[in-house]
Amino acid sequence: MPRPRKSLINLSDTPFYHCISRCVRRAYLCGEDELTGKSYEHRRQWVENRLLFLAGVFCVDVCAFAVMSNHTHVVLRINKQKADDLSVKEVITRWHKLYKGVLLTQRFIQSDDNDAMTDAEVETVKSIAEVYRGRLYDISWFMRLLNEYIARLANKEDDCTGHFWEGRFKSQALLDEASVAACMAYVDLNPIRAGLARTPELSDYTSIQKRITAAKSNRQPQALLPFIGNPRNNMSDGLPFRIEDYLAIVELTSRQYTSKKQVKIDDTVAPMLTRVGIGDAAWHTMIAGIESEFKTTVSIEKLGHIQKRGYRCRSA
Repeated sequence: MPRPRKSLINLSDTPFYHCISRCVRRAYLCGEDELTGKSYEHRRQWVENRLLFLAGVFCVDVCAFAVMSNHTHVVLRINKQKADDLSVKEVITRWHKLYKGVLLTQRFIQSDDNDAMTDAEVETVKSIAEVYRGRLYDISWFMRLLNEYIARLANKEDDCTGHFWEGRFKSQALLDEASVAACMAYVDLNPIRAGLARTPELSDYTSIQKRITAAKSNRQPQALLPFIGNPRNNMSDGLPFRIEDYLAIVELTSRQYTSKKQVKIDDTVAPMLTRVGIGDAAWHTMIAGIESEFKTTVSIEKLGHIQKRGYRCRSA
């Protein structure tokens, strides 16, 4: 029996989560249906656009994503502190980008009407804003507004009704830095593992392609959570790795799938492994087992149990 979502997403454990949404009956989200020849490729842009739009509204950061033919992967970080720092007006303004709200909240954000509101009405607005604030860092609301939007567009295009996605998205808690890095790489390498691309930079509708494109201009994509370097005092907010280290390790790991054999990653080439306390073999095992071996949580501790069972990753 599936566990309640509130027991799977717990900020006291980690703010990082890997979420997977699959279409019902393996229906086509994107790609081309081999039986009918109909192309759904344009829907990939629907998903990417909506995902990055929501990242700009919610206090939920997108670390990695990949849009596949019948499923999507996203690695998200809950940013509760950002939500807590928003003013009442900022909270309502963000929520109104998604829904119209109610008459009182509409009046509140219109400065001309504020003075005319009674104290009771203002207190009511503040109570409503606290409900909105909680939703703005809620992954379930984030995924709901991503998947429902895509389902409506797809059903309208297909001239049909009914469920488009499986009833619930799957989520995994990423409990340490190694699991965050490995899961991001797993998501970014999805098209290569599926044989849809030969290199990360050719992997369309993925975060790795956006990061590589931006890196060529010595910048990082504005819509994605940035890499800010190794942990240090007074560091800014972002992923605790160097962007060049992450790009290097994704490139090296991708060769495992294109060469059909396990590629050894030397610590001098990819120092990120040394910093997060994981070796070459363990890195490959963790990535290969993200969905098959790990269930609701991913961590170095669970990796140790998997290795004790004798699990070995396959090259492709």
